[in-house]
Amino acid sequence: MAAPAAALPDAVTLGPAPAWALLIVSALLVGLSKTALPGVTTIAVAMLAQVLPAKESTGVMLLLLLAGDLPAIWAYRRDADATMLKRLVPAVAFGVLIGALFLRVTSDALMRRVIGWALIILIVITLAQRGRGRRQGDPTPRATSAGVSPGDGTGSASRAGSSPIARMVHGALAGFSTMVANAGGPVTSLYFLACRYPVKAFLGTTAWFFFLVNLTKLPFSIALGIIHADALALVAVLIPAVLVGALAGRPLADRMPQRVFDPIVMALTVVAALPLVV
Repeated sequence: MAAPAAALPDAVTLGPAPAWALLIVSALLVGLSKTALPGVTTIAVAMLAQVLPAKESTGVMLLLLLAGDLPAIWAYRRDADATMLKRLVPAVAFGVLIGALFLRVTSDALMRRVIGWALIILIVITLAQRGRGRRQGDPTPRATSAGVSPGDGTGSASRAGSSPIARMVHGALAGFSTMVANAGGPVTSLYFLACRYPVKAFLGTTAWFFFLVNLTKLPFSIALGIIHADALALVAVLIPAVLVGALAGRPLADRMPQRVFDPIVMALTVVAALPLVV
C-alpha cells in the first residue's frame, strides 16, 4: 500500500510516485466508468482511499465524479430514459437525506457493511430473476421494445424493473449508499440491469442519474466538511485523467455487444460489493 498523503496541498507537490500512480489510475477509472463500465467506480474509490485520508478521499472522489459526469451526459445526451429519471427522484432524495443523517450518528464501517450485504441480496435476487426468465423463454422484452430507443430518451423501462416498489427500494438504497460511501453505482447498475436497458440507454440513464445525484450530494458534503478548498488543487490536477478515461470509454461502449456488457456489469457489481462486507 502506498504511503498516505499527509495533507491535500502537500499531496499535490510532494506525494510519492506510487501514490501518484494510484491517484492517476483511479481518475482514469472514474472517467471510464462514466462512459463504458459503471462498476469500476467502486474500484477507483478503493484506490483513492489508499493514498488519502478517508474523509478527504470521499470529497475528492465526489468532485472527480462530477467532472466525469459532464462528458458522459454529453456523450449520451440522446440515450437517457428521462421518464425513469423523474420517477426515481423521490426515492433517491429520501435515501440521500437518510444517508446524510446517518453520517452524523453511525460509524462508516457499519454503514459500509449494511450497504454491502444489501448489494449481495440484490445480486442474488437479480440473478434469480434472470435465471427464471431464461427458463421461461425470456418473455420480457428489452427496454428498446418498451419505448427506449437511441435518440429519444423518453421511453420507459421493461416491466421487470419498473414497479413502484422496485423503484423505491433501489432508488432509496442508491441515494443512501452514494451519500455514505460513494457506493451508489452497484445498486443502480443492478436496477438498470433489471430494467433490461440496451448498452447506450443503460449508460445514458446512468450518466444523467449520477450527475443529478452528485449535484444533490454536493451541498450536503460541503456542509459536513467532506469537501473543502484544499481538495480543489488535487482535483484540478487529476481532471485531465478523468477526461482521458471518459473519451476512451465511449468507443469501447460502441463496440461492446449486449451479451458481453451485461455479465461484465454484474461481475463488477459483485467485485464492488465484497469489500464492503469484510
